[in-house]
Amino acid sequence: MPVILALDQGTTSSRSILFDEKGALLGVAQKEFKQHYPQPGWVEHDAHEIWETQFATLAEVLAKARIEPHHIAAIGITNQRETTVVWDRHSGEPIAPAIVWQDRRTAAYCDQLRQQGIAPLLQEKTGLILDAYFSATKLKWILDQIPGARQKASNGELAFGTIDSWLIYKLTKGTVHATDVSNASRTLLFNIHTLQWDPELLALFDIPASVLPVVKPSSGIIGECTIIPGARIPIAGVAGDQQAALFGQLCTEEGMVKNTYGTGCFMLMNTGEQAIRSNNQLLSTIAWQIDGKTTYALEGSVFIGGAVVQWLRDELKVINSAPDIEKLAATVKSSEGVYIVPAFAGLGAPYWNAHARGALFGLTRGTNHAHIARAALDSIAYQSADLLTCMQADAKIPIRELRVDGGATANDLLMQFQADLLGCQVIRPVITETTAMGAAFLAGLGVGVWKDQASLTLQWKRDRVFEPALPVAERNILLKGWQRAVKATIAWAADQST
Repeated sequence: MPVILALDQGTTSSRSILFDEKGALLGVAQKEFKQHYPQPGWVEHDAHEIWETQFATLAEVLAKARIEPHHIAAIGITNQRETTVVWDRHSGEPIAPAIVWQDRRTAAYCDQLRQQGIAPLLQEKTGLILDAYFSATKLKWILDQIPGARQKASNGELAFGTIDSWLIYKLTKGTVHATDVSNASRTLLFNIHTLQWDPELLALFDIPASVLPVVKPSSGIIGECTIIPGARIPIAGVAGDQQAALFGQLCTEEGMVKNTYGTGCFMLMNTGEQAIRSNNQLLSTIAWQIDGKTTYALEGSVFIGGAVVQWLRDELKVINSAPDIEKLAATVKSSEGVYIVPAFAGLGAPYWNAHARGALFGLTRGTNHAHIARAALDSIAYQSADLLTCMQADAKIPIRELRVDGGATANDLLMQFQADLLGCQVIRPVITETTAMGAAFLAGLGVGVWKDQASLTLQWKRDRVFEPALPVAERNILLKGWQRAVKATIAWAADQST
């Protein structure tokens, strides 16, 4: 039976997961790596450590599952997006620490570009909002700040890549410098309409084209892994983590939506072969490219999702462990008018307010730990509802169901409230490792383990369907209260003169 190896390189850990041709999980290995915070707002990774932990999990999962390398039909890669690595083509050594997607060191530069009126051009070509989140300003910073970097780049001696490119380079012993369209579309340098690196944007950011990887489809052989003795394994599937999760949820038809509930929440809607320009501060991005057909998506991100539960546990000491929140919150029928806006790191889509901070509203003398726990859970669902409302407005497609994954989906109370707020089915699959599964599906398609996307539908199985049960009038009252809380939070952040 063919075996697919998925490399899931995340922000805090590297994982390797094995799947068989029926989509069953055969083994998992995971290793965390160090986060570096050299200055406030700076976040860095050691690219060597990323590779070392990723390769260690690869070796570990094969040993645990007793799989010989030559039995692996293909490797799929999914990765933390936007994180930027620049290395020397001759030595293979990174010239600086990797700048992580969370890093804000280039925010002031983005403000300058915004004042110059550059943002509309960037959105038109890339589908993205002008923000330090994306790779272009990180790459420019490295070229500007590392001594000799610009000269080396001009000489063609440097290579830039997101984490997928770095892993491909290492797996192929430096013979392949490539990325896929989904990762390229997160750089602010790739034109999502022409499917090319954009000369105007390269000039704007002063990026020499020689540093850029070749852009490949998301499914199909990109190169061969030759790092494992006695095996040549095709690398046949690559996608950024959220796009991989969309594919792993088999949201392969226009209008299908998934939401990943992790530290933050990431919601993507498949918009088919059309790149929809958002009027509601969402991102338009490439989902994947398969057999010459490019599929696009709308994306919205919530900065603080499951992290609000960690805050209750670690800072307020309201609960001892994250799963405890469901039991505590269930001891009350509702939050009784209490709202938490968890803007600890600002507000993401659709507000994009970096100055907002967390707020708690509606407290009475009778408010207790359970009401605050319930309000914290509710905040995750409210923020996700904001995203879906914007998506429906942008795409003009009614949403029938939301497919969900991530750690917080184990919380039945949260999932039911999400269905109630959205007025549509919320569907949790049996296997919630959807990000790695998406990479495996793309790789398997690339080497013929599955003949087409339709044959993958048999691999996805639902665990539970949450049906909306809240009357529309009650739902509207709750959503109105949430909007009041968000507006008050933004107003407090804006009025800092008093």
